[in-house]
Amino acid sequence: MQDPYSERMSASETRAASGLALVFAFRMLGMFMVLPVLATYGMDLQGATPALIGLAIGAYGLTQAVLQIPFGMLSDRLGRLPVIYFGLLLFALGAGLAAMADSIWGVIAGRVLQGAGAISAAVMALLSDLTREQHRTKAMAMIGMSIGLSFALAMVVGPLLTQAFGLSGLFWITAALALLGGVIVATLPRAEQHLQHRESGLAKQALGATLRHPDLLRLDFSILALHAILMASFVALPLALVEDAALPKENHWWVYLAALGIGFLAMIPFIIYGEKKRQMRRVLLGAVGVLLLCELFFWLFGHGLWALVLGMVIFFTAFNLLEASLPSLISKVAPAGGKGTAMGVYSTSQFLGAGLGGVLGGWLYQVGGLDLVFVVCAALAALWLLVVRSMREPPYVSGLRLPLSEAARANPDLTEQLLAVPGVSDAVVLPDEGAAYVKVDMQKVDRAELDRLVA
Repeated sequence: MQDPYSERMSASETRAASGLALVFAFRMLGMFMVLPVLATYGMDLQGATPALIGLAIGAYGLTQAVLQIPFGMLSDRLGRLPVIYFGLLLFALGAGLAAMADSIWGVIAGRVLQGAGAISAAVMALLSDLTREQHRTKAMAMIGMSIGLSFALAMVVGPLLTQAFGLSGLFWITAALALLGGVIVATLPRAEQHLQHRESGLAKQALGATLRHPDLLRLDFSILALHAILMASFVALPLALVEDAALPKENHWWVYLAALGIGFLAMIPFIIYGEKKRQMRRVLLGAVGVLLLCELFFWLFGHGLWALVLGMVIFFTAFNLLEASLPSLISKVAPAGGKGTAMGVYSTSQFLGAGLGGVLGGWLYQVGGLDLVFVVCAALAALWLLVVRSMREPPYVSGLRLPLSEAARANPDLTEQLLAVPGVSDAVVLPDEGAAYVKVDMQKVDRAELDRLVA
């Protein structure tokens, strides 16, 4: 029998975490493989205009933003698996619809339907059901890594697959990946119970406080602006490589490979500095400033191949840094028991930004060409910099969920006793859920005393 306090993940936990990480990765591949190719190959579709290409790029984000939180709540009521299977089926049907389309409107409809499969919250809730408390952070980190790697892979593989099989073939591959994700889910261990877990799931009671929290709102705006800039830029950058750098669209993959690879390695020292030296606010401000300078560089100097490659390397260094650090900041800033809700609002903001960025980028290019896209992206980055300037340095704390014994549930003074433990900055006790949520400084907390109080 597996020791419930073992420091090693069990075989079933490892299988669940790796399987769900693959499901996430397949969905992200399907979402992002079209990003570097739709602006170039999509213009051959009937009725295509730059504005409609932008809508096709961002359409999935609009439906994801609308349905992300409702699907998470639905999984609490109907069960995780039915919602996940239904979402993956919608995603596959949307990809099939886009693959069979010969007009831009058919591709837009397919992307809208793809986005309707908004299963991220349900997958995270299932992960909580299938892993023990002490391994949940590790399991979530596996999913986070899979998302980052799938984005990088999509930017390189998308152009190669489109060159080999065309835009229609790319969408059919996307549909197959979604169905394969369903097969993987079917092979996962079955959860014994649906766990209420406010660190990974949405709690309606915490929604009001989340939407009133100034620093959480700043971070929500940050991810919205980041993905709006990304999507708008990738309406323009593939076209800039063709128009200004005379690089055939079949060869764009090596530019993205170089930019993402170097950018990933270059951001690692800044992540380490921000966490070790507790300077995440400075890292955030610096990365936003670099993103602003990149857009100005594209506008003023991005008229040759090597100038565009250099700009993209720096762009992806800042992008990767922000994509990795913003969820960490949400985790630090969210109140005890509020991380899952904060992440739900954050994810909704991310998808909304992607949708708006695609639509805006296509329309700007149609109205004023590449220069207008880069100028407006720079203006959005400048606004973002103003929004986060007044953000406080985040508390360097981690969230824990502590299961309560029967005696601890009946203790009316437990909240005060938890707050009195050195290193604890916030605590919420929920006897009905049988758990306490605490925010702790891992360098200072007396974990043995926490365990004694809840036991």
